[in-house]
Amino acid sequence: MTTSNKKGVFITFEGGEGAGKSVQLARFAEYLQNHNQEVVTTREPGGTETGKEIRRLLVEGDKDKFDEITEILLFYADRRIDLTKVIHPALDKGKIVLSDRFNDSTIAYQYYGSNKFADRRIMDNLYQIVAGDFKPDITFLLDIDVKTGLERSFKKAQTMTNKELRFENVDIAFHERLRQGYLELAKQEPERFIIIDASGSMDEVSQKIIEAYEKRIKE
Repeated sequence: MTTSNKKGVFITFEGGEGAGKSVQLARFAEYLQNHNQEVVTTREPGGTETGKEIRRLLVEGDKDKFDEITEILLFYADRRIDLTKVIHPALDKGKIVLSDRFNDSTIAYQYYGSNKFADRRIMDNLYQIVAGDFKPDITFLLDIDVKTGLERSFKKAQTMTNKELRFENVDIAFHERLRQGYLELAKQEPERFIIIDASGSMDEVSQKIIEAYEKRIKE
C-alpha cells in the first residue's frame, strides 16, 4: 500500500449525533484561514461527487437495509475515493485538511455502536488496504450527553430537505455504546485525540477547540 508523503496537516472531527461537528469544523476552518492557512474541508461519507452517492445510500432510509459487511465496504470505498481525490493531493501541497468524520467513525458506529462485529480485525484489515499507515495528526472528539445530542440532531433534521436520520433512528443503547466507543478510542491514542466538551454554546465549544489546537501545536 502506497501512502502519501504528506507535507500538510490532517485534522478530523469526530463525535456522535448532534455533537456539532460540521458547525465546529466550518468555524475552525474560518479561524485557520484568518491566520493565513490554506484549508481544504471534506467529509465522510460524501467528500467527493461519487462519495455523495455513497452517502445517500448510507445515511437515508431504513436502518436495516444493508447487512453489516455491505455497509462497511461502502464506507471504506468512500474513504479510498476521498483519500486519493481530496486528502492526499491537498496534503502533498502543504495544506491543512479538515475532515468531518474519518475511520474512527466507522469503528465507533459499526464496531462499538452496532455491536455486530466480534472481531475488529475486519475493519483494521480494510483500513490497511485503503489507507496503509496513514492517520490523522489531530482528532477532535466532540463529546456530548447522548439524549442532548439526539435532541439537537432531530431538531436540525426538521430544517433539512433530505432527512439523514438512519442512525438517529436506532435505539438509545446504540448511541450509549457509540459514545463509550469513542471514549475508548481516545484512551487508546491520547497523543492524537483531543476530547472537547460539546455541551456548551457554539461559541464556547469553538473557543475550546481553538485553545486546544494552539496548545497542541506549541508542544
